[in-house]
Amino acid sequence: MRKVALPTLLAAGIAAAAITTSSQAFAYGAGDFYTRVGVTKVDPKSDNGDIFVPGFGDLGVEVDDDTNLGFTLGYRFNDKFGVELLAALPFKHDISIAGGAATSETKHLPPTVTAQFYPLGGTEARVQPYAGIGFNYTKFFSEEELSSANNTLNGLDVELDDSWGLAGQVGVDVLINDNWALNAAAWYIDINTDVSVESVGNVGEVEIDPVVVMAGASYRF
Repeated sequence: MRKVALPTLLAAGIAAAAITTSSQAFAYGAGDFYTRVGVTKVDPKSDNGDIFVPGFGDLGVEVDDDTNLGFTLGYRFNDKFGVELLAALPFKHDISIAGGAATSETKHLPPTVTAQFYPLGGTEARVQPYAGIGFNYTKFFSEEELSSANNTLNGLDVELDDSWGLAGQVGVDVLINDNWALNAAAWYIDINTDVSVESVGNVGEVEIDPVVVMAGASYRF
C-alpha cells in the first residue's frame, strides 16, 4: 500500500523553502542545461496482479518498494519547453507470491524521457513548477530463483521481460541562486512485465505501475 508521508513532507519542505528564502529572483530559461540529483523511491501500486501456475491456480503477486540514488539530465529548448532524462542506480525489489508462499527478487533500471512544460519559465519567479509526459524503458535483471517451502516451486528460475510504457511527471525547483535549486519531483510510470517460470513458461503479467518520488537538488550549468 502506498504511503503519503514522503510526498507530503516533500511538499511541505518546498513550501517552507519558498517562504523563507530571500526575495532575490533568478531567471531560468532557454538554452539551460541542468542536472537534478536526489534520494529516489520507487513505490509500486498495492495490487500487482496474478500469475497462473498449473497445479496451483491463480497466485497473487506483490512487489515491494525500494529507495536509491536518482539523477536526471535536462535541457530547455526555450523558456517554456524542455526535455529530461531520468536515470538511477539499480533498484532492488522483493517479490511475494501467494502471500509469501513463494518469494523472489529482481533488480531494474528505469530510464525515462519526458518532454516538459515550465509555466513560469523565463520569468523571475523563484518557485518554478513543471510537468511532463514521455516514455519509460525498464530493464529487469538479476532475478532470483523462487524460494518456497513447496518443493515443486522451490528453486525454479524466474524471468521478467523488459517493459515499455508511458510516464507522467510533475515537479518543482525552488531557486537558491543562479545555479542551485532545491528540487522535488514525482513520476507515474506504466510498467507491466510478462513473467516466465522455469519448466512452466509464461505465467502471466505483473503490473508494477509505480509512483516514483525524488527529493534533492538541481544544478544549472
